[in-house]
Amino acid sequence: MSEGFALDPRLAADSVLVADGPLSQLRLMDDARFPWLVLVPRLAGAVEWLDLDGGAQRLLLAEVNLAGKLLRSLGPVHKLNIGALGNIVRQLHVHVLARQEGDAAWPGPAWGSGAALRYDETTRLALVARLRQHMDSLIES
Repeated sequence: MSEGFALDPRLAADSVLVADGPLSQLRLMDDARFPWLVLVPRLAGAVEWLDLDGGAQRLLLAEVNLAGKLLRSLGPVHKLNIGALGNIVRQLHVHVLARQEGDAAWPGPAWGSGAALRYDETTRLALVARLRQHMDSLIES
């Protein structure tokens, strides 16, 4: 599945790997303003959801659901924003963001809203560890 797959350099620069799922890399966006995960299917040349066959689409949907549950496990979520925009990075990737009333972009979209506020290393490492732990418990249940 991942033969020929290469992560877009912009996604690599703006996010950190949390785990590899059955289809996608699960990545944490390095922006402390929002709990924000990105799923990147490890399929070379995939640009649109429609580029995936039915089985891969269902698998990606299951991974989106898991990402939403992971974000909810971090604390209260007013609204989950889910989108696959691709206007800047063409490689297929799905954003899953936990939004709170009054967050840095509320009520507007988080995409393109101001400059990212990078996590400090200690916080980022702890958050990735917490996400991995919650992911393992969700998969086991």
